[in-house]
Amino acid sequence: MTLAARPRAPHILIFGVAALLVGCAQTPAPSKEAPPSVATCPDGVPAEARCLRGQDSAGAHYLIVVPKDWNRMLVVHAHGGPTLGEPKASRADEDIKRWAITVRAGYAWAGSVFRQGGVAVRSAAEDTERVRRIFVEHVAQPTLTLLHGQSWGANVAAKAAEMYAAPGQRSPYAGVLLSSGVLAGGTRSYDFRLDLRVVYQFLCNNHPRPDEPQYPLWMGLPVDSKLTRAELAARVDECLGVRKPAAQRTPEQASRLKTVVDVIRIPETSVIAHLNWATWHFQDIVQNRTGGLNPFDNAQVRYTGSTDDAALNAGVLRYRADPRAVATFGADTDLTGRIGIPVLTVHGIGDPTAFVELQSAFRRTMEGAGTASRLVQVLSDHRDHSYLSDPTYAALFDALVRWAQEGDKPTPAGLARLCKTYEARFGPGCRLLPDYQPAPLETRVAPRR
Repeated sequence: MTLAARPRAPHILIFGVAALLVGCAQTPAPSKEAPPSVATCPDGVPAEARCLRGQDSAGAHYLIVVPKDWNRMLVVHAHGGPTLGEPKASRADEDIKRWAITVRAGYAWAGSVFRQGGVAVRSAAEDTERVRRIFVEHVAQPTLTLLHGQSWGANVAAKAAEMYAAPGQRSPYAGVLLSSGVLAGGTRSYDFRLDLRVVYQFLCNNHPRPDEPQYPLWMGLPVDSKLTRAELAARVDECLGVRKPAAQRTPEQASRLKTVVDVIRIPETSVIAHLNWATWHFQDIVQNRTGGLNPFDNAQVRYTGSTDDAALNAGVLRYRADPRAVATFGADTDLTGRIGIPVLTVHGIGDPTAFVELQSAFRRTMEGAGTASRLVQVLSDHRDHSYLSDPTYAALFDALVRWAQEGDKPTPAGLARLCKTYEARFGPGCRLLPDYQPAPLETRVAPRR
């Protein structure tokens, strides 16, 4: 029986400056959080849903959406990215437009924009929990609350689950869904982007150019750099011809591009995006998170896949991480696996942004914490990162609710069957692969440290 077929509890929901708390749970102690304001719903929100906006006590903007036919359950969303610069309230509009399936499936949705931009996981987890508390205090008491993190937001959601739903801890969340997640922590998930920087520089020598100030590539960019994304894309195209049709590339461009793709193991269509992240996100990490110290290491990495690996390994720049930077960055972004609630993950096997092998690293993390019995992972035959399909997410939310409420732990095969039942309501798109097992991360990214 799907959620759509389940009897719904009667409820009272009053929107406005004051709202009644309903449900059987204990009313939380009053907080310093101001109530949200009724707002016009952004584009993409299902008709007749009610929307509220606000800014929490830490300065994070947020959006809350409750469908007309609410199933009395709440999904708290941690968005991907991370976005650099000053957070904008409109970010939540983009998120709910993408994740409107949550509301269409009957759940209320609450998403924080986060108080600060950049690669800051723990503070984003705190902001995520804060918007849940605002919902409970000022909107309604849900019968069940799920936590959902997408991409980098999966790192945030997993961190929030460790902080607020550890084993033995009374948890406000019943389960967590991690989709297309960056789940190996910052100290491992971004290693391949340093590899990309050094291999690209060996081949192209234009980021930075020889006549520009030189800097260690782990820095991303010097703090006073004026380089733009358009300028970097032009440099990449100059060297690799990546934005040209293959027939229009010079032999030299084609050869260099093939080396990047084969050594770093990313599709050519994502080279510019990953170089952007290895530039401006690295700049944020080093300047704003690690005190100017280097958290990335390739001192002993052996690169393979080129036509001349000996020359490549002799020529790439080498860097040794500062242990203090690794410890600082790891404390904020790495995961312990100490999660005491059901965890369901989904990932496209051809994801060009967050490698599917990150799932193996996350399983090992939970095995190390002794919590792997609370983890179910399912893979999908998608080559997308940002979104898989409506019936996929609707089915996974349903399965997570059943697991939390009834102890009905799902299996990958059962999830594949359940997803197919949702296609009648939400359209095609179920491509789950019950038997697929991701390879270890070390088979995709050379190990270090």
